[in-house]
Amino acid sequence: MSAPSSCAFLNFALKRSYCVRRLVLDGSKYKGNKNGWTLTRLFSIGQGRPSGAAEVQPKQLVLSSEQKGIRTICLNDPQKRNALSLAMLEQLQDRLKVDHRDPTRVIILTANGPVFSAGHDLKELTTAYGHDYHQKVFHTCSLVMTMIQDLPVPVIAQVSGLATAAGCQLVASCDIAVASEKAKFATPGVNVGLFCSTPAVAVGRSVPRKVAMEMLFTGFPITAQEALQHGLVSRVVPDNHLEQETMRIAEKICETSKDVVALGKATFYAQINLERKQAYSLSEKAMVDNLALVDGQEGIKAFVEKRKPVWPSSKKD
Repeated sequence: MSAPSSCAFLNFALKRSYCVRRLVLDGSKYKGNKNGWTLTRLFSIGQGRPSGAAEVQPKQLVLSSEQKGIRTICLNDPQKRNALSLAMLEQLQDRLKVDHRDPTRVIILTANGPVFSAGHDLKELTTAYGHDYHQKVFHTCSLVMTMIQDLPVPVIAQVSGLATAAGCQLVASCDIAVASEKAKFATPGVNVGLFCSTPAVAVGRSVPRKVAMEMLFTGFPITAQEALQHGLVSRVVPDNHLEQETMRIAEKICETSKDVVALGKATFYAQINLERKQAYSLSEKAMVDNLALVDGQEGIKAFVEKRKPVWPSSKKD
């Protein structure tokens, strides 16, 4: 099942009695599985809980499924416009984890509801929460954004609707971004007295400086086509083709060598801000290291023999 429909399925399932009729009032969990999505109890009923009862599980603000090497991660708090609360950021950080033992080849990041993400939860940014909490919110957000680019697999943002402030930052941090024609992007923090300084790090590295500054100083939204023109997204498609196009890109990545892609992604981000000679020096070493990979030699051999490569690294998954 594909990303948006999977998100929709989970919300539908949680409303149906076959998923929730067996939930008990003491906070214990009901677990099931449907099409790769993990279903757990998302709410408690009544006030308090009986002595000795299990802890109520926190709401699943981030969902994930994995099929054929494609991990789909879905922001799942549409009632709050998928605001990046500390809880959501921590869950997103956990869902993004990938190591060499995982079969994951690519990650698709999508969202449930009409808004991709409205940025930070402003209710958490009042003085009632305090300095230490605020520091933790922004530090965790920065960790998530840098984690995306440090991962050994590509991350694709699939954007339908509005992405603002830290939500726009999230899109800008992804390696690839596919947007529907309805998508819009903005960094409007200045209008509520909170300049989008951390979103500016990612956005300012994705779009020309003067475009970024106009977005930051005014909060004016840009359309999907403008985002494409400025380099914030990779491509724009009709809304009803968004899921299909994102999946087409993900499936193509899955055909390539996992080890080669990991080396290439790491090298790209390492060299992109270096002085030209340093960038070439780093990239030369990466090319030589690439040739030393068994997948590198298999790819060349397959090309010479006019056949499809069979990546040795894939056999480890």
